[in-house]
Amino acid sequence: MKKAELLKFIIPVILAVMLSGFIISCKTSAPVVDSKDLSYLYNPIKNPVNPKYNITNVSDNQSNLAIKFFSSELSFSEANPQGIPTASMAVTVKLFSTATGMILTDTAYHNLNIIKEDGRIEYVYNISLRVSPGIKYIAEVKILDRLRSLVMQSFVPFNTLSLTNSYNYRARGHFGKNELFNPVLRVDEFVNLSWLRGLADSLYIAYYKPYTTIPDPPSMILPEKAIDYGPDTTIALPYSDTLPIMFPKRGIYLCSVDSNLAEGYSFFNFGPSFPQMNAPETMIEALAYLASEVEMRNLLSAERPKMALDEFWIKCGGNVERARELIRIYYTRVVYANYYFTSYKEGWRTERGMIYIIYGPPDKVYKGPEGENWGYRKPVIKSSWGTRYKVQEDYLWFTFKKKEATFSDNDYFISRSETLVTFWEQAIDSWRKGIVFRLDNPQGL
Repeated sequence: MKKAELLKFIIPVILAVMLSGFIISCKTSAPVVDSKDLSYLYNPIKNPVNPKYNITNVSDNQSNLAIKFFSSELSFSEANPQGIPTASMAVTVKLFSTATGMILTDTAYHNLNIIKEDGRIEYVYNISLRVSPGIKYIAEVKILDRLRSLVMQSFVPFNTLSLTNSYNYRARGHFGKNELFNPVLRVDEFVNLSWLRGLADSLYIAYYKPYTTIPDPPSMILPEKAIDYGPDTTIALPYSDTLPIMFPKRGIYLCSVDSNLAEGYSFFNFGPSFPQMNAPETMIEALAYLASEVEMRNLLSAERPKMALDEFWIKCGGNVERARELIRIYYTRVVYANYYFTSYKEGWRTERGMIYIIYGPPDKVYKGPEGENWGYRKPVIKSSWGTRYKVQEDYLWFTFKKKEATFSDNDYFISRSETLVTFWEQAIDSWRKGIVFRLDNPQGL
């Protein structure tokens, strides 16, 4: 081969190799999937299936995990030998004792082929777990939706420390006899409450007025706010697991077969519209994180609450269109806070609800027996060295500690000493200027 022909062949090859090397050197690493991140649990866009869980202690050595699926969230397919619409789910349960670390004590695996039934809204399945008395547990539940290749993971805490705490009762609808997975009741809803651990003569019911306090901003290191008052009324009824009970008044109802009422099963009445925010009066209450004390007094005492509410948001947004978008985002977050974080108070009044409403769904969530950590992504920092560059991610973290509470096992509070920098004032200022606050995109919605 002549020299000129050889150069014609070699030069393009060298250029191709150099170009490919340059392209490779400029690429960033592929994103790493964080298997421990459970942020999808609090983000409806990322999580189309939201099963509900309920655990009852049926004996000293057995607890029952009930899982409820909603028909509207399931994916049904007729691609099966029977040609029947069926959802295919695989459920794996690992039971851990949490007294001295995470010690595996039991496992369970179930294949669920859920056949679609016309008019059926929900499907409930029960899984038996082996337990021992006097232990704190957490059940790790993983559900694989085979048709959509989706995996959902949840952690369900419970304990066998007592015979009269909430895990020893089962609540059912009085007329439909359906197991209740949510202790929040409507005004006209009748229920039955069964104690599963023996015989009882009486059922004692203590009524507590609604808890209406909101948490302090996370940037303030103050004592945690909690119920500091006793029951208004206590009554005793002859016990029967078929006794129809209805709770017409807003507030907290603690029910127990123990006359001391130190623990038991709690029902909650948060008003006729809960968890939605439809009435101007309730919508105004949820503005407490954005409005000043003077503004709140004026809003709550306004003769025309709807007009006062609209004026507040138009002042923030600058125009009607922007105000509508702010209202849509803010109150959607309020409703989801009610859905995810309600304990003995509405979800939007909780400390997790406060953070969720102002900052939005967290980008990272890590859960453990003692609580959970939320991370919000800060603006990405890019650093370069020659033709290579690296992307560095940083997060604003909030730590929430789980609290042992009489009325609810969904009660968490911010560990304020661990969250010194919160950008709270910047976040509120952003909302008040008509911009939905985000750390990684502070200039737009």
